[in-house]
Amino acid sequence: MKISKIKEKITLHPIMSILIMITFTIVLSGILSLFRFQATTKTISPTSFEYNTSIIEVNSLFSFSGLKYIFTSTVSNFIAFAPLSSLLIILIGVGIMEKSGFLKTACTILTKNAKKINVTYFLVLMSIIIGFIGDLSYAFIIPLSALLFKYGKRNPALGIIASFAGLTCGNALNIIFSSTDSSLLSLTTLAANMELGNHALTTLGFIFIELLSIILLSFIITLITERYLVYKLDKYEIPKTDIEEEIAIGKNEKKGLKYAIIAGTIYFLFFLYCIIPGLPLSGKLLDQSQTFFIDKLFSYNSFFTTGFVFVITMFFVILGLFYGLGAKTIKNNKEFCEDLGHSLDGIGQTVILIFFASILINVFKYTQIGNVIVGLFAELIENTTFTGIPLIILLFVISLISTLVLPSSINKWAILSGVTIPIFIRAGMSPEFSQIIFRFGETVTMGLTPLMAYYIIYLAYLEKYNQNKKPINIIKSIRYQMPYALLTAILLLTILIVWFIVGLPIGVGIYPTL
Repeated sequence: MKISKIKEKITLHPIMSILIMITFTIVLSGILSLFRFQATTKTISPTSFEYNTSIIEVNSLFSFSGLKYIFTSTVSNFIAFAPLSSLLIILIGVGIMEKSGFLKTACTILTKNAKKINVTYFLVLMSIIIGFIGDLSYAFIIPLSALLFKYGKRNPALGIIASFAGLTCGNALNIIFSSTDSSLLSLTTLAANMELGNHALTTLGFIFIELLSIILLSFIITLITERYLVYKLDKYEIPKTDIEEEIAIGKNEKKGLKYAIIAGTIYFLFFLYCIIPGLPLSGKLLDQSQTFFIDKLFSYNSFFTTGFVFVITMFFVILGLFYGLGAKTIKNNKEFCEDLGHSLDGIGQTVILIFFASILINVFKYTQIGNVIVGLFAELIENTTFTGIPLIILLFVISLISTLVLPSSINKWAILSGVTIPIFIRAGMSPEFSQIIFRFGETVTMGLTPLMAYYIIYLAYLEKYNQNKKPINIIKSIRYQMPYALLTAILLLTILIVWFIVGLPIGVGIYPTL
């Protein structure tokens, strides 16, 4: 009894854990800088097509200039921190969908007569597929997954953990070619041309191996959730109000759904028409300066990159509003305006968590510790004599370790691709295969690092639905994701090795070997 009380007293709050990590980063940067911890990297110039050699060193924060940087950049960095703005805006739409009753009705229809395992599989599959839009998917999938399980009379934490596992473990698996894939492909093409001359890469070069991986991974994540995690989570007591308010789909609810579906479909078709090139007055929301369609849609300056969060939010607002008008749960403009802020009630703790997470990510990025570590891994690959399966395993392991300290796919591949692609080509393997190995490796540990910006939304929502007196700290939240990461690693590495041995095409006209 005394031991349990001691453990309860020393349990760190997530905010305190982040503060310790910030302090550790500052001290570590000073030590590594003192010992001149550095790496030599080779990147390829897109203009001269020659190797540029540079040295990456650790920037010390354990100095006057370092501390000055922390104090001068914290506010501006927090204001520009994408997870904060994305979540706050998305929650406006989620709030009115929840308060009007749309979500309760929709989730009841989806879960009432469905098997629990089927609902979980649907959630995981959607979490993986929706990943093509990028990091913004975390901002609305996680809140909605919690409500899906809550209205299904289940522990919301299960939905949060399962959806986050789908988003992270399926990060590299895109049926629709994503903007990240496009950026990585550009780096791969540049490196491949150093060895093969004018080597053409296709956007359908990974579709076969990714399709199979999505199906199998969705199944595995679902099994872990339903056969293992459900018994490991703290018991969740369903609030009496949720038990008593058993919803009946009556005339008003059906009318509300009808209104919402019609209005939502019109809104969706309007934006769909605006992104289809070649039709009269269509394609107006595309960045015509780009080559690939996905880049026209999600390039840095495109409409959807700068306004996609608002597009999704307005879609949610329309669904909630028209459901409320049809179901008569929104009777006047006062109720509508009040409903908009429903999900923002009690969000103060989440904002504070995001604030400290923004500091951690900012200071770690400034130190360049992650870049140096990845640079050292690039040197290891350059000097390796491995070929075949050992080389596949080496890149896979390097990718998953590197992601823990440098989550950004593009930044990692910018450092690794210049030396990795030529090594794989000389070993008789295609550039596309080396890229998919890299992508499969990094997706294993994407959900295990607090340095991934949207990890904090996952942590904040676990704490929001936590009924235990002890807070859910970073270690516990990572522990929930460990089984998913382990089995994802086994599955994806097995797929890569089997694909290489059998020689199946990984995509249209693309094989593991040249």
